[in-house]
Amino acid sequence: MSNSHLFLKSGFPRAPLQNGLGRYVCQLQRITLKFCKNNGSSRGMRDFIENHLVDFAKENPGIVVYVKPRRHRTPVLVGEYLNGEREWMSCRNSTQEEISKWIDLLKTQNGSSSSLRLRKMWHTDVPSIQGPWTPFLLRSPDAQGQVYPSEEASKPLETPQTATEKLIELFRQQQLESGEEAHEVLNKKRAE
Repeated sequence: MSNSHLFLKSGFPRAPLQNGLGRYVCQLQRITLKFCKNNGSSRGMRDFIENHLVDFAKENPGIVVYVKPRRHRTPVLVGEYLNGEREWMSCRNSTQEEISKWIDLLKTQNGSSSSLRLRKMWHTDVPSIQGPWTPFLLRSPDAQGQVYPSEEASKPLETPQTATEKLIELFRQQQLESGEEAHEVLNKKRAE
């Protein structure tokens, strides 16, 4: 087994606080396209700049796009994020479709999370002293020995009373009241 993962930066899963609840803020702040005007390995980058860059800039007005020609160098994509991190990606001999896919990947990330070794698969800023929640946490102990499927367990906990049930209940109350009145009348007659 390789120990190369030990040299990766470690941390916890992170996301910008409540991003997407009210509105979504793209975390990619600026992207720099570095390429050579003459080198063959930059052909895909040059094709992307000629055919798709203006459309990308119009679709994403919140992302600043820099184009930087360099002599005799390989093409590079550099993405800078709102949290200050930078993602550097070599695009040597890539086609314009591959470059557009890499740019979409940079646009949907929030930094170098792909090269981050996760210490745990979850993280919370306010840990609970009560332990993790489970589906059986607030269950009644009577449910432990219950055999499923159960009609009693499949009923909803609180259902509102229907109109028919209310009428039946009122009718029974009236019968009880009229029966009590009849008993009182009989008792009075007997007492006399």
